[in-house]
Amino acid sequence: MDKLTRDEVLHVLDLARLNASNEEIEKYQVELKKMIDEIDKIKELNDFSKELLIAPWSNNSVLRENDGLKIENCDVLKNVPNKKGNFIALDVEVLKDE
Repeated sequence: MDKLTRDEVLHVLDLARLNASNEEIEKYQVELKKMIDEIDKIKELNDFSKELLIAPWSNNSVLRENDGLKIENCDVLKNVPNKKGNFIALDVEVLKDE
């Protein structure tokens, strides 16, 4: 079968709560069938014992060594205009949509 039936497409449209013209229904009959055929090709793969390829590169999440500088809290807080205890105080502005 090279396309879905009209009733199958109407059922999908109903599930998605969409309306379509006759031309669109005819187009969807072919396009949805192509999508289903591609899904069927994936289903035919029965050898999932190998690690699945998730990314096209093999070196995932390589991070640099954390040898960054260490700053004491008191040094950071010296230049802060607003602070409360050991915390930096920020002004918060909340905007409402009008």
